[in-house]
Amino acid sequence: MIKTSSNKKRISLKRQPLVLLIFSSFSFLLILMRLIFLQLLNYESFKKMSDENRIRLISSQPIRGRILDKNGYVLADSRFKYSLVIKPQSINVRDWEIQKSTISNLLNVDSNLIQKKYFDGLTNQKLSVTILDDLNIDQLIKFKENENNLLSFEVATKLIRNYPYKSVAAHVIGYTQPITDSEYKYLSKKGYKLNDLIGRTGIEYVYEDFIRGEWGGEMVEVNSLGKYQRSLGIKPSRQGKDIALTIDLDLQLVAEEVLKDKKAGAIIAMDPRNGAIRALASKPTFDLNFFSKDFKPEKEFNELFSSVEKPLLNRALNAYDPGSVWKIVTALAGLESGRFSSDTMLETQPCITYGNQCFREHNDLGFGKIGFEDALRVSSNTFFYQVGYEVGVDEIHEVSRKLGFNSLSGIEISEQENIGFVASSQWAREGRGWGEAGRTPWVPEDIASMSIGQMVVQVTPIQIAKAYAAIANGGYLVTPYLTKKDEKFLSDHSRIKLDIDPEYIQVIKNGLRKVVESGTGVAINTGVTNLPPVSGKTGTAEDWKTGLDHAWFVCFTPSDKSELLVVAFAQNTPGGGSVHALPMAKEILKVWNENN
Repeated sequence: MIKTSSNKKRISLKRQPLVLLIFSSFSFLLILMRLIFLQLLNYESFKKMSDENRIRLISSQPIRGRILDKNGYVLADSRFKYSLVIKPQSINVRDWEIQKSTISNLLNVDSNLIQKKYFDGLTNQKLSVTILDDLNIDQLIKFKENENNLLSFEVATKLIRNYPYKSVAAHVIGYTQPITDSEYKYLSKKGYKLNDLIGRTGIEYVYEDFIRGEWGGEMVEVNSLGKYQRSLGIKPSRQGKDIALTIDLDLQLVAEEVLKDKKAGAIIAMDPRNGAIRALASKPTFDLNFFSKDFKPEKEFNELFSSVEKPLLNRALNAYDPGSVWKIVTALAGLESGRFSSDTMLETQPCITYGNQCFREHNDLGFGKIGFEDALRVSSNTFFYQVGYEVGVDEIHEVSRKLGFNSLSGIEISEQENIGFVASSQWAREGRGWGEAGRTPWVPEDIASMSIGQMVVQVTPIQIAKAYAAIANGGYLVTPYLTKKDEKFLSDHSRIKLDIDPEYIQVIKNGLRKVVESGTGVAINTGVTNLPPVSGKTGTAEDWKTGLDHAWFVCFTPSDKSELLVVAFAQNTPGGGSVHALPMAKEILKVWNENN
């Protein structure tokens, strides 16, 4: 037994070097694999982590490009905002009362407000609290002069968007806001930083990539304690490019002014030769600088986003009943159909019955036997009832499509635009958008309403501008635009020849001239001297939602070789287009005439 045990012990001792060798080899293999993993396979990843610990990037914010009017006046730019801040958790409590009192007296700030913000910051463990959001120059100078005695306070600098004219052309220019956390996930790939600004509406939105510029910065090397060692290079930020608009600030200011006494409405001034917008205003409006505030009061926020008045809605691109300004469409449909000639005469009446309703003439008498030009001059309803009933809904719908209705106008800020609505027999057969197909047919009452721009017709002021421009320029459909274009773009996109007989265009043009000479628009000449000949059309439309009237007036001048077209619209303003809308357009014409 003793001999056997001794043999086993000797065998065990002989195996120990082998086990040690295997264990050492396995350990070496593990170390080698780890080294390969660190040095070869994951080299880039760990090098990046090392560089991030060693290298710091000091970002340099780009300056957003400016937005200018046609003459170079600045409508939007960027400026530095200086805010007075404290870091509540690092304040020396013994010095706080003295410093609080000093800053209160120096900058005329309520000491109780300072104390409240300080206490809130401590309670909520905030690293930084803003005491004054936007220091003026006088406050900034006073602080800098006493900075050494105010160690608890400091001035934070931030680049913000600035709109010198506040609410002027607000719906055209649009506004910016910081990007959200969810947007950052994909916008970071495009070079955006957290809390970077991005255009939300208008020109700021449409030309975001053009305006925003590019971030720059300096790469610096630091040691293990985070202290600066050396600069590794500087990449300057790239300023965004400026955008030049077709807007004429003089006309825009007048457009804003004439809307002030209206509940709501819109003004468009456009060059009918090419579609260049000279003014576009919508009421109610809003101060663009609201969006540059770090703190947005709840009341102001709700007035913008929750108000029944909808100040963010661009009325110039929203759809309404057009009333009598629509009559040029019915007239062209009658002429184009071949059922009426240029010299057709129709007997107007006090009212004409369609279906179960008698549709009245607006003077309740009629105007005798008249033709197309005089029907436009006096804005006869019963004349256009007869034309519309004879040609039918689809002929009117087809001509309206040729004039640009029932579709987007082509203006750059199309995110704000409504395509409107022009009825057709197919729409009626398919249920009118609310009923069962085959159960809501087209009825005689519909054609009477459609003929004079009521109920089954909804159009935008910009569509009206586009259609009337085609009459003013002799038969070319133009695309409205807000930013300056080169000659090649204008020649390729601006003018499209209408598939409508030029003779009929001239009939409409003659009628619109008579409107101003001796018809419903004659007041445009009152109190104005040296104004070139004007052509135009008044309109009064009942709002199918409220029952209140909309007031319209469209005009262009000079009548023969027109250079300016104006659409004036007053929403829910009873009294008629000649009473409310015409005077607005007149003020635009006066300023344009004086400047030219």
